[in-house]
Amino acid sequence: MQLPYSDELNIGYLSRLFDNTSNCYKFFWFQAILRKVDEKHASFSFGELINEMIADAWYMVTEYHLRLGPLGVTDNLEEVVKYIHEKYGFMSSEKREKILSFLENTEDKKISKYKSDLTLNVPYRLQSPFYDEITIQHNMWNGPKQSLINEINHQQRLMYYFQHYSRIDTGIELDELWQQYLIRHREILKGWTQLKLIQYLQNKNPSVPGIADKIEPPISRDIERVRKYWKLIIKVDPSLRDIYGDIALNDVSISVDHFVPWQFVAHDELWNLHPTTKEINSSKNNMLPPWGKYFDPLGELEYRAYELKNTSELVRHEFEKIAPYHLNNQEIKSQLYAEHLKKAEFKQRLDHIIRPVYEAAKNQGFKEWKPDENHNIQQTC
Repeated sequence: MQLPYSDELNIGYLSRLFDNTSNCYKFFWFQAILRKVDEKHASFSFGELINEMIADAWYMVTEYHLRLGPLGVTDNLEEVVKYIHEKYGFMSSEKREKILSFLENTEDKKISKYKSDLTLNVPYRLQSPFYDEITIQHNMWNGPKQSLINEINHQQRLMYYFQHYSRIDTGIELDELWQQYLIRHREILKGWTQLKLIQYLQNKNPSVPGIADKIEPPISRDIERVRKYWKLIIKVDPSLRDIYGDIALNDVSISVDHFVPWQFVAHDELWNLHPTTKEINSSKNNMLPPWGKYFDPLGELEYRAYELKNTSELVRHEFEKIAPYHLNNQEIKSQLYAEHLKKAEFKQRLDHIIRPVYEAAKNQGFKEWKPDENHNIQQTC
């Protein structure tokens, strides 16, 4: 991706900002600067930017369980998000403003330690590609921060310079030319940063689908088409029953469930969707149903829908209407919805499609769910 040119600034240095990135902090630090900078604001404290980083990472960690650092290595940004989520009970969908307000006012010493640790390297190392007039010795990176700051501030044409070192209250001030460049090209730079972040996260979460859809909360989702499709199928065959509670579906107002949680797959593909009751869907939430107990009933229900698609003109017509929206993988569509499949073959193909996704979600940390007779949640790790 080509960054916007400037006669006055070295954009080549900027384009190398995320070279040699071993953890996620550079992406979030630079993104925080892009969020904060405007015509009136070019100076920010470490604390302000760290708060923005935590808020930016919030949804992808709490909702999608994305790993932000290398496997087996503690990532402080991921850990502070998990800590706040678990201790203070903020929801995944909590408004950004509320998270920021909490971070600005909390006196939790553990959160303060996480914040402090996040400032140890990234503010200084982000601009390493710009350091062509100075030499920073190896021991200087881990030495007194004021000495490091003094050396870095000798470099010409940095994006930002450091004010006097004061731990989390240390400030940075953007160069005026860079300030104007970042403001003018904010959206392009944000897209470039997110593209680099997606590539990084895909490397750290190789089995997770839809990374690009998981770095920000979704604007909107609509599976009403699928609900209408299943309502028609249930009308044609009133004997159909919910796979979890064995409840007659023609007697209830149905809800559409993602067998493997949407929070993992980040899509509304038809092969992962089936009808259930609103109560059960709410109870299951973003957990995995036990495979051994519920995949076979799912296969039976999906096969009955497949049969009706082939025998009922009404169902076939509705299927063709929703397929462009909810069957985006043409290979899966041709395999699973081919003509004249026997039940055993259909269920085997469905197994081959869903099982790897299910196992990947399980490995990613999604918990297992089992309703009791009253459809209350029981969890097992």
